[in-house]
Amino acid sequence: MAAAGRNGRTVRDLRRANRTAVLQRLYFDGPLSRFELGPATGLSSGSVSNVVADLAADGLVEEAGSVGSDGGRPRTLLRVAPGSGHMIGVDVGETRVRVELFDLTLTELARAERPLAPQRYDVDVVVGHIRDGIAEVLAAADLAPEHLLGAGIGVPGIVEHTPDRGAVVHGQTIGWDAVPLEALLRARSPLPDSVPYLIDNGAKTLGQAEMWFGAGRGARNAIVVLFGSGVGACLVTPEVEHGRAVEWGHLTVRVRGRRCRCGALGCLEAYAGAESLLARWHEEGGRVPDGTDEETALTAMLAAAYPPGDAEPDPVALAVLDETAEYLGAGLSDLINLFQPERILIGGWAGLQLGTRFLPAVRRHALSYALRHPAEKVTVDLGRLGPDAVTVGAAILPLAGFFNRGGRRPEPAPQYPVPAWRTALQERAPH
Repeated sequence: MAAAGRNGRTVRDLRRANRTAVLQRLYFDGPLSRFELGPATGLSSGSVSNVVADLAADGLVEEAGSVGSDGGRPRTLLRVAPGSGHMIGVDVGETRVRVELFDLTLTELARAERPLAPQRYDVDVVVGHIRDGIAEVLAAADLAPEHLLGAGIGVPGIVEHTPDRGAVVHGQTIGWDAVPLEALLRARSPLPDSVPYLIDNGAKTLGQAEMWFGAGRGARNAIVVLFGSGVGACLVTPEVEHGRAVEWGHLTVRVRGRRCRCGALGCLEAYAGAESLLARWHEEGGRVPDGTDEETALTAMLAAAYPPGDAEPDPVALAVLDETAEYLGAGLSDLINLFQPERILIGGWAGLQLGTRFLPAVRRHALSYALRHPAEKVTVDLGRLGPDAVTVGAAILPLAGFFNRGGRRPEPAPQYPVPAWRTALQERAPH
């Protein structure tokens, strides 16, 4: 056992912290020379050399060319080796399950998608899609599963991490009541026990992606909104560094209002989600295409509201979109008043599809409903990472653990008993 110092930290803790500092600086700011790593990490030149040698021996750091040094010998540049680790990101979305395989620098290597029937979130089906998608992307990249750092999964609903059942999902809007998703995935997993499943709310994984690599970089206080069939949000502050999912879509905006898919009346999601937007268009006489998924139907609605050329817009579609923009803006004003963020970023497939046409109205309503002082300090913009932001954010879950361990492999995943009411899932799984 390593001896502990005065502050309780062991030599092993110190080495891990130093490895983490060097890896993170090279990851986010590299390539860098050893000379540059000193001031960037606060480590002495001797410590930098030792850590770099250690990381290079583990295959985590590699040379990336050289740069001149004011007439002296050229300095060797270093970077994180892209192939030294791999992660999987999974988005359990409203219309599909998307699975993507990334290298350590989050370059996509393979993807698989499985459609979901509208408003159908059968647990067995979703678990099967995740398992099959993971196997497919590993096969496409010819990668052995033990080389993975982990599989991150973004899901709708509240995720509870329990000591005896692992990650349990409370997804009231999709009919998931305390679903032990981690145990179900582990029961017939294509991954060895050395590769963990890391499960969290999809709005939070979207928020992590935008804060690490997108429009949130550099902000201390931000809110990232997931606007899809429903709506959710992730709050990031100095006190909540990795973000906290907030069930913003179930804020009550109208007493005795429309029935939300969670069962309550008057939720924001009953007015501002794509599902309710399309339902209101249909109720007002709009021509919603039969037999299409929500993404296709929303495309048709946008084409009706904003037709090309000199064609007359559909006044019903325009009116419903305007009303939705006001509800969404009013909901954002509550976030502005409560949390006073620097930035609000709107992502999710519906938010990106509505895009810049919709954003000015949302921004105008948000600022008009909010208190003047916090409203003057916030910007409202679209996210930058596109439709893959949730899978990228899900892949960040194992990547963050990799950094926290100083680049070490994860410990073997704990084994959780499969609930009796799901043993049939094992019997139906392919051998």
